[in-house]
Amino acid sequence: MENMEKIFKMLNDHAVKVEKEQQVTLLEGILDGLETWLDGEVDFSQPGATKEDIRKAIQIAILKGMRQSAQPNHQMTPDTLGLLVGYLVEQIFAKRLKDDKIAVLDLAVGTGNLLLTVMNLLDGKIEATGVEIDELLIRLAAATADLTEQPVALYRQDALQDLLVNPVDAVVCDLPVGYYPNEEVALEYELCPAEGMSYAHHLFIEQSMNYTKEGGYLFFLAPTHLFESEQSKQLHKYIQKYAWIQAIIQLPDTMFANKALEKSIVILQKQSKELKAPKEVLLAKVPNMQNKQALALFFEKVKMWQEAN
Repeated sequence: MENMEKIFKMLNDHAVKVEKEQQVTLLEGILDGLETWLDGEVDFSQPGATKEDIRKAIQIAILKGMRQSAQPNHQMTPDTLGLLVGYLVEQIFAKRLKDDKIAVLDLAVGTGNLLLTVMNLLDGKIEATGVEIDELLIRLAAATADLTEQPVALYRQDALQDLLVNPVDAVVCDLPVGYYPNEEVALEYELCPAEGMSYAHHLFIEQSMNYTKEGGYLFFLAPTHLFESEQSKQLHKYIQKYAWIQAIIQLPDTMFANKALEKSIVILQKQSKELKAPKEVLLAKVPNMQNKQALALFFEKVKMWQEAN
């Protein structure tokens, strides 16, 4: 067994035991395992295990727990997408990352899998902040960040209300899709429609922009139909006013169970008086992940676009 598998097995065995003995969910059992590991009461570590081994083991355990309790807000960004976002962050900030760190924010951090995948990829180059309203998810994120020794400041609150967060160089976010229930808070946003309820994913884009430095970048996993909904005209006007679209990258259809769940990566840059709009917007589609040759061509296209811009 590899290190990742060994860690997963010990964590899962502990969680199953806690689930039965304390009559709690498997997810709560996993959290108990992570927190007792951090406290030193148990030790699931393995000699030579990397930060990625630990993150992946925890991720698989959490995914198993989520399948059992199946709540709408209990979802996790797959590794493949996290690594793809991480690659794009690395390309865009390549010069800066040679001798400096960047500050990154995730307003829908969940269990932290997207943020921590990016952080592990750019190990030692990111100082991060995450916001999450769900107590169980943010505790799982906090424990995972501590165990992978990644510097993340976490805030448990509604991310669409005022935050005590300094402006960041980059935002990464798997946008929560649907309607935002707090209409009083929604009224404070430019993207609040004149009639009907606000889309949460639109408000998350606006809030992300509020906490991004001028010239900073925003990397969103967004619904493929983002610019096709009944509120898309308002969103397009907002983006034209405050940001430049850098890239829209369609993800493979095979990654999603049905068409309604399909996502794209949307990269925005917050406008700055000292900078210019990109010469060319990158419009691309990620090929099937099994096709190594096509994937290599895709990465080459991204690299050439970045160098040209």
